[in-house]
Amino acid sequence: MERSLSILSEMFPTISSASTEIINLQSILNLPKGTEHFMSDLHGEFDAFSHVLRNGSGAVRKKIDDVFGHTLGTEEKLLLATLIYYPREKMEIERSRQMDMNNWYKVTLYRLIEVCKTCSSKYTRSKVRKALPKDYAYVIEELITEKPEVLNKEAYYDSIVNTIVEIGNAEDFIVELAELIQRLVIDRLHIIGDIYDRGAAPHFIMDTLENYHSFDIQWGNHDVVWMGAALGQEACMTNVLRTSIRYGNLDFLEDGYGINLLPLATFAMEAYRDDECQNFALAVKDEGLGIEEMRLNRKMHKAITIMMLKAEAQLIQRRPEFGMEHRTILDHIDYENGTVELEGKTYPLKDTFFPTIDPKDPFAYSPEEAEVLQRLAHSFRHCEKLQKHMHLLLEKGNLYRVFNGNLLYHGCMPLKGDGTFKTVKVYGAEYAGKALYDALEAYVRQAFFALDEEEGRKGKDILWYLWCAPDSPLFGKNKMATFERCFLSDPEIQKEDKDHYYKYLDDPKIAERILEEFGLDSAEGHIINGHMPVHRLEGEKPVKADGKVIVIDGGFSKAYRRETGIAGYTLIYNSYGLTLTAHEPFISQDEAIRNGIDIVSRQEAVEHTTTRKLVGDTDNGKAIQKRIGELKALIRAYRTGALIEKSNIKE
Repeated sequence: MERSLSILSEMFPTISSASTEIINLQSILNLPKGTEHFMSDLHGEFDAFSHVLRNGSGAVRKKIDDVFGHTLGTEEKLLLATLIYYPREKMEIERSRQMDMNNWYKVTLYRLIEVCKTCSSKYTRSKVRKALPKDYAYVIEELITEKPEVLNKEAYYDSIVNTIVEIGNAEDFIVELAELIQRLVIDRLHIIGDIYDRGAAPHFIMDTLENYHSFDIQWGNHDVVWMGAALGQEACMTNVLRTSIRYGNLDFLEDGYGINLLPLATFAMEAYRDDECQNFALAVKDEGLGIEEMRLNRKMHKAITIMMLKAEAQLIQRRPEFGMEHRTILDHIDYENGTVELEGKTYPLKDTFFPTIDPKDPFAYSPEEAEVLQRLAHSFRHCEKLQKHMHLLLEKGNLYRVFNGNLLYHGCMPLKGDGTFKTVKVYGAEYAGKALYDALEAYVRQAFFALDEEEGRKGKDILWYLWCAPDSPLFGKNKMATFERCFLSDPEIQKEDKDHYYKYLDDPKIAERILEEFGLDSAEGHIINGHMPVHRLEGEKPVKADGKVIVIDGGFSKAYRRETGIAGYTLIYNSYGLTLTAHEPFISQDEAIRNGIDIVSRQEAVEHTTTRKLVGDTDNGKAIQKRIGELKALIRAYRTGALIEKSNIKE
């Protein structure tokens, strides 16, 4: 204690400086808590993600309503909201519409200033100052700060606004104010997994997050498989390639990350030149593809699928401790009779053309396949942008996060049939509950940073395990039935049975047990969960277990919208409580900008309080209270003579 007080005294050398800091910190505790924004299962849908991020799931519109009430009409509010979302694009349109652009600038600046004042009111002046754009920080602070000493406030603000317009800085100023509002309405962004796969632009999502002011990520299985691919882990790499090809995202691979697909395309055209690969059609329709391009995609799809099955079988053999011997599959095929034995039954194959498989050694790559994989691995490992994005996932990501009394994770807590925590073996050690998450996360980080080669390889293989193993908390199913969907017709064998967690998802007692396992108050806390789409069309509700569990995967991915009936859920947690928002499909940024068409969203209160939550009620508040206690102890030490105040007078 004496040592820590001595260190603290370097920062606060006098009773006066320590007392001032206590007063400052105490004032922060009494501010309303910042707004948290939860998003999940983005699956590469950048345009929808970007728009929801800009509008804060309706938080911007609410601030505009709070400020202007009935003094602005609905259309004017919508236009102002669109300007805040897309300031440069909207002003370009307004320049062709407005007769008096200078007057429009002035009116718009005043409106944005008022919204900014409201948005900044829940933060300390210091925090707002840090959020201000460097070039205009002083002027914006003058405009959004109340000046009681100024007698003629209207004239004071008029002079500043008029000067901004006269010197030609209005548009830059409007952009800075709009972006400041976007930043202030959301204090913290939480991404509950699955940024990658299916959609065409996960790299743009990662680019956006690189510059976002405050966020965290809870990894999804589609994220960790990309982490493995970036390390050249063959089972992970072939899986992400297969998914990207299946969803028609070759442009993303080549243009977004510079992955050279020519070796794979050349190999596929040669190896499967006599095969139409009818069972390997794309998962999404693309009328823009010509016949030859479609044929090439199907051949590439089949080629990488066979390589994936071989890579997975090799890994399963290498890691018998994963307990997945039944999923090697290629050695279950009777190549002469065109059948496969799975789960105790024999099924006819609907595709028996396997030119690269040696029935005597079915897991071995052909020389051509080995060369293709080697060249692909080189592309993945040496893509600077991909490596930067994966390290951002590592820096900002975890398997789970405890934040302000809530538990955030993507998949599930593996459970036994009776609802108790399932014990899972990981490299010879047994784990259950929180310990399982902690052990697996340690191996994820080991994949990137272990100095020992074998320990690093264990970590890389765990990335694939997290992607698709039955006991993976990120997957939560008994199998990933890729082979069954590609090669078998029987829908029963294609079913993927969910972990027992999903059977108990609506049980408050199970939810309470999980919250307590992570050290949370089961009466106040919530599990905020992604991964499994909520089937709203079938009447399924996202709020479960008497409000203890909130599932926010509602179908950002276009592929899921037929099942969910919406285009994603998001969650807002502000000082008034929790609000869930269901979004309709986003049309386009162009429609939003030109016609002011926002995402149509339906909000429902999950949990509202009559007493606003303050910073003092948050994790940051607890840290501040601890610091106040330390500062009080420092003052006592000064007053008792245990420590001597350092004089501010120079000798």
